[in-house]
Amino acid sequence: MGEVGREWDRVSADLQVWRQPLPVDPALGEYPADSDFRPARFTRFVPVEGRDGQLPPIETTRASEAEPTAAARAGQAVRRLLFGPPLDVSAIAMERMRKLVALPVLSADALSSVAYGPEAMLTVLVLAGLAGLAYSLPVGAAIVVLMLAVGVSYRQTIRAYPQGGGSYIVASQNLGRVAGLTAAAGLLIDYVMTVAVSIASGVAAITSAYPSLQPATTWIGVGVIAVLLGGNLRGVRQAGALFAAPTYVFIAAIAALVIAGLVHAADRGSHPAPVPHLTAVEGVSVLLVLRAFSSGATAMTGIEAISNAVPAFKPVEWRNARTTLSWMVGLLITMFASVLLVAKLAGVAPESSQTMLSQLAHLYYGDGPVYVFIQAATALVLLLAANTSYNDFPRVMFLLARDRLAPRSFLHIGDRLTFRHGIMVLSVTSAVLYVAFSGNTGTLLPLYAVGVFLAFTLSQTGMVVHWRRHRDQPHWHRSLVFNATGAVVSGIVFVIAGITKFTAGAWVAIFLIGLIIVAALRVRRYYDLAGQQLALHPEEAGKAASDAETAEDPGQISNLMIVPVIALDRASMRALATPPRSASPSSRCTSARPPMRPTGSAATGRPGATTCP
Repeated sequence: MGEVGREWDRVSADLQVWRQPLPVDPALGEYPADSDFRPARFTRFVPVEGRDGQLPPIETTRASEAEPTAAARAGQAVRRLLFGPPLDVSAIAMERMRKLVALPVLSADALSSVAYGPEAMLTVLVLAGLAGLAYSLPVGAAIVVLMLAVGVSYRQTIRAYPQGGGSYIVASQNLGRVAGLTAAAGLLIDYVMTVAVSIASGVAAITSAYPSLQPATTWIGVGVIAVLLGGNLRGVRQAGALFAAPTYVFIAAIAALVIAGLVHAADRGSHPAPVPHLTAVEGVSVLLVLRAFSSGATAMTGIEAISNAVPAFKPVEWRNARTTLSWMVGLLITMFASVLLVAKLAGVAPESSQTMLSQLAHLYYGDGPVYVFIQAATALVLLLAANTSYNDFPRVMFLLARDRLAPRSFLHIGDRLTFRHGIMVLSVTSAVLYVAFSGNTGTLLPLYAVGVFLAFTLSQTGMVVHWRRHRDQPHWHRSLVFNATGAVVSGIVFVIAGITKFTAGAWVAIFLIGLIIVAALRVRRYYDLAGQQLALHPEEAGKAASDAETAEDPGQISNLMIVPVIALDRASMRALATPPRSASPSSRCTSARPPMRPTGSAATGRPGATTCP
């Protein structure tokens, strides 16, 4: 600290130059009349003088000390009932997730996509009839390789960035601000789409079992978003406990479905069942196969969630995050490949009246309780898979706000230790999107994969640059190869999805990503200009020194008004230079509520002086 002080003394003006411009008058006299309440010609202060040279004691009443009204007490009681009592800031270290909770919470998006990812791929291939369905296993194998490559790549990211941050942090630090902002914009679009698509697919699972509920599709989805909003506003630990069980139940349901399918296939010699007659509307082509590949790749959305949420794990955070990521990728690959294999063996093709999982459950279990269990588990995990976005969307907005690329309100946490502004923005935007598309999964999916694979590509490219800069790290060659492979395959999928789905809706996602980038850069420009206007300059202090009073000894100060400020900048100096025109014999002092975490007092230069004596 001594070295810092000496360096500051070397580059700044004399101490008296900084002290003298401060608008503090140590010689306080009596209160003047309102008509005379203006500073003298060569000073910014008005002397005040009390009886016998002493001012009368000042009594103030805070608005917060007043007795709340009945309506206020009722509102507070309802709020505590819905969201729980406030948590002390020191409890934030305890609001962490262990691996058994983090796996279902952070993997719900990726694992639940097994319910619609394989079906989305087959929906494209079935356009070419039986010839198209013959490519289901090869295309599925390519997607499995993609999952494995990206999963291994993100293990390297967690090792290199144990503090978390994911694609935005990696791309910003290694590729620059615009690249990082582009990755963040892609992730934000993906998180909003995750909420809308997951809920749309979950409602579709419900209406497959109970067709009479189809007219209420929109209202059911909006109601689920409201439940997610309330659950996440209560805090990380409560949301984790609430949303962990459905993911495990869904894993068990898929296991029951796959085991039954393999047993039935073994009874007939493992030969695929014949597929019902299909009418081909187009021939097999490279474009058709690429469209199917990009549609099936939507099953990978959410795979980056764990790398974004490393700080949410219990210590040791990065090690627990890597273990959880490995389990998630293993489960995702196993479930995705198993569903495709069972669908191939059962001869099932996509239908508009019900989902593919519903067809398989009907085939193996009829309409009995097991079928109801599978459908209920599928619907529940799809409806709650959006919780992954509620963990990551507010964190990305926090990082953007920290870098002055988003409004600073996204930096604030609520009394339940949650980024409530980010949670509410995500809820509103996803609800609007869901209602706009009437909860139709088919029309929402083309917007889905573009943003996340753009973020994958930039993140893994940034990791390649990172390893080239840190060649002293152990095993950096191997990590570079893994990340380079992930960057290449992710870039290929992004290009394929952008081209093959552009007219189907991908252009909307690309447009929104560009809009977010432009808006964020304008926010940054605003904060930069504001910072320039608020900055203090030593030369200005030197010019003002000639008109300032000389410093007084503490014993000469009979009274002092202390103005709490969060930073000694130009705005604070102007506030201090403004005389209290409202002062009068009946109003001796105006007390303002000090800002949160005040860094000091401009009047005294001592931290913690936040009262008005």
